[in-house]
Amino acid sequence: MKILICNDDGFRAPGIVALYDALKDVAEVDVVAPEHNNSAKSNALSVHSPLYVNRAANGFRFVNGTPADCVHIALTGLLDYRPDLVVSGINNGANMGDDTIYSGTVGAAMEGYLFGIPSIAFSQVERDWKHLDAAAQRARELVQNLSAQKLLGGGAWLLNVNIPNLPLEQLGAVKLCRLGRRHAAEAVITQQNPRGETMYWIGAAGAAKDDAEGTDFHATAQGCVAMTPLQVDLTDHERLGYWAQTASLLSAAAATGDQAP
Repeated sequence: MKILICNDDGFRAPGIVALYDALKDVAEVDVVAPEHNNSAKSNALSVHSPLYVNRAANGFRFVNGTPADCVHIALTGLLDYRPDLVVSGINNGANMGDDTIYSGTVGAAMEGYLFGIPSIAFSQVERDWKHLDAAAQRARELVQNLSAQKLLGGGAWLLNVNIPNLPLEQLGAVKLCRLGRRHAAEAVITQQNPRGETMYWIGAAGAAKDDAEGTDFHATAQGCVAMTPLQVDLTDHERLGYWAQTASLLSAAAATGDQAP
C-alpha cells in the first residue's frame, strides 16, 4: 500500500507528524505538505505564481503553496508512482458541517479524489492537540480496516473524519454521519494598524445550528468518531424541477429577443 499524506497546518504541525508515525509501518508513505499554515484555503490552486519543493530534515517535502497545490503537483509529476490512498491531516480543529467548504484539510483530500484516488481528511475536534496519539491510532485503524475490506483498489471515494480529543479508551465507535450546519460566522474584527489604516479579521465560526442526531456534530459530542462521505457535485438535484419553468421562459425570451415575464 502506498499513501500520500498532506495537511493544511504546515509540514511541521504535530498532527501530520503523528499521522505519518502511525502509518509509516503499514504502508509506503510520502509526505508533501505546505510550508506554512494554509488553513481555510479550500481547493485553491496557485496558478499565477511558481511553486517550489524542498525537503525537511525528517524527509518530509514541503511546498510554498496551498494544500491542493501539494497534492496536485505530487500526483502530476513529483511522485513517480500513483498512491493507493491520499490522507490529509490530522487537522488542528474540527472540519464539520459548513467547515468542509472552507477547509484546506478537506481540500487536499478532495484534490486526491478528483484524480480518482480514494481520499480521507482527518481532523481533531478541538484545537489543542490533546490526545493526538489516540486520534492517530484511530486513523491508522480506519486505514487498515478500509484496506482489509479491499476498498483501496476500486473507484475513488472521499471521507471526512472528525475525532474527539479523548483518550483512546474513551473514544466511541465510528459513526456514519451527514454534515450538520453552523450558524453564520461571528462579526468581523476590526483593528487599526500603526499607520492608522483599518484592518479586518474574519470572525470566528458560528456555533452549531443543526446538530441533530445523525450529524457529525452530534456524533462527536457523544465521543464517537464521525465519518461522512463527501461528493464534489454541487448540483441541487432536488430543485432542478423547480427551476425548469424559469429556464424554459429564459430560453424562449432569448429566442424572441424579449424579456421573460
